[in-house]
Amino acid sequence: MALSRSRFALSPLAETVGAMMSLRRGQPEAWTKSWHAAHQRPFDRRLERDPFLQGLADLLTSTKWLPDFVALPPGGGMTTSLASELDPIRSMPDPEIRATLEVSLQHSWLEHDTSWFSGRDLGAQIASALRSIWDDHVAVDWARRREALEREVMYRAGLLAAFGWPTALEGMSRRSRWVGSDSIRFSDQPGADRFVGAEGLQFVPVTLQSGTWLCESEAGGYALVYPAKRAAVENMAGDRPALEQLIGRGRTRILAALSRPATVSELARDLGLSLGTVGRHLRILRDAGLIVSLRDGHKVVYRLTERGACLL
Repeated sequence: MALSRSRFALSPLAETVGAMMSLRRGQPEAWTKSWHAAHQRPFDRRLERDPFLQGLADLLTSTKWLPDFVALPPGGGMTTSLASELDPIRSMPDPEIRATLEVSLQHSWLEHDTSWFSGRDLGAQIASALRSIWDDHVAVDWARRREALEREVMYRAGLLAAFGWPTALEGMSRRSRWVGSDSIRFSDQPGADRFVGAEGLQFVPVTLQSGTWLCESEAGGYALVYPAKRAAVENMAGDRPALEQLIGRGRTRILAALSRPATVSELARDLGLSLGTVGRHLRILRDAGLIVSLRDGHKVVYRLTERGACLL
């Protein structure tokens, strides 16, 4: 049940945290060089003027345990908005934030000046700082990043449909692997096992090419943030993916979304498309033998065929 409800999602918050890490470390990877060159100096100047943001950036880039407030599962699937992810941070009480910061400090390999989080309304300050990083450095590049992340999801969805979860999870991180019949290992760090309930697990790719972290919340369950495959991000400056050129972006997105069987209304909601648009795409995909429809009670559920999985 847990695996059948597991799914892929995008997180602007995770992408913002990854961008902050990349800029603070000052070591761009090949695909980020032009973006990094344009944003590094403005980011550094911002840190010089803003001790709060500097303290936050320094901690995020020097700890093995990210603070809980930046490790929350996204709530909107493939259409999650940054605003929806910042709201829980903004409402988090100061004592709770200080407690999770202390845990992160204990797992840091550097000494830190902690005066930056000694004030009040920490949730509002953190949300504002993250929003500023998004507005100034990530939003302008989000379309390109999102396209790369969707390529990653399409790749994993194809593996999932054709071969199942063990193969789809292979290589998500250096240490990820299937263990036994019902367990997944993502890290060799000590810690308690997590038990994924009926709501399933979310898998959230980011363009940052190193680092994996677990997100959890009482309401949102669990999500694993992991680096997208290098092939996905290194094509960020190139042409559109071949499948998208062949059948169009809308139908490609629907094929990727059907890594998990869904109804027309679920697809429309998750992809931000109208019911009519989704219905037209589904008819074409079904006529091509890429998907099939099955009645489940009062619902019609669509899923990939073997041909559709192979095409992905």
